[in-house]
Order: sequence, then C-alpha cells, then structure tokens
Amino acid sequence: MRLSWYVQQQSGMSLHKLEIKRSFHNNPMRFCELKEKDVINRCDCKRLGKVCDLILDERKGCICAIVVPGPFRLCGLLGPDQEYIIPWNKICQIGPDIILVEICEEDVLCPRKRPGAAFG
Repeated sequence: MRLSWYVQQQSGMSLHKLEIKRSFHNNPMRFCELKEKDVINRCDCKRLGKVCDLILDERKGCICAIVVPGPFRLCGLLGPDQEYIIPWNKICQIGPDIILVEICEEDVLCPRKRPGAAFG
C-alpha cells in the first residue's frame, strides 16, 4: 500500500496540515487506521507506542497533535501516568506501518489527563 503525503503551510498560521491519501482509493485515512501504526522517533529510533488520541482545533478544523501513551511505571506492571503530546508539525512521514516523528521526548512528555477530568 503506497501512501502519499503533503505538507501544506497556510500563510499566517503556525499549524501545518498533513493530508494523507491512499493512491489507489483516493480516500482520506481514518483514525482507526492511524491508531494501528507505531510511532517512531527519528532522533533516537525509539518506538514510542501507538496513537491513542488526537487533539483538534475546532475553530480551524485541523489536527493540532497526536497523543501517544507514555512509558509504563513500575517495571511495566502499572499503566502510564504520562503521555506524549506530539504536535502535528513534528510528524515527518506517515507510512503503511509507522509514523515517523522528530521530537525531543522531554519537550512532549506531559502528565496524563484522566478520563472525565476538566479540560485545560
């Protein structure tokens, strides 16, 4: 499966739009397909995990960031209490199996929002 991607910079906006289309169907990618891909940091070739959520700008109608669960606590027995909030413009490429990002982990690792918690 061949995916093509385009980065479209809009004048005056700091956000980038990344449009992903399949060449043989010309349909946009669905979230259920996006969350099946492994997120890999190009800086250290570390696997961060899979996409679990998206952050949307409802006024502009675009994706601001992807959310990936952070590292597990206590030798992997307890779930993560942090998550990676990766800005959409830090995505280098989306392929058939992986999403390549270029980030400094310390800059994007944030405390995890609990379900039902008030949005900030």
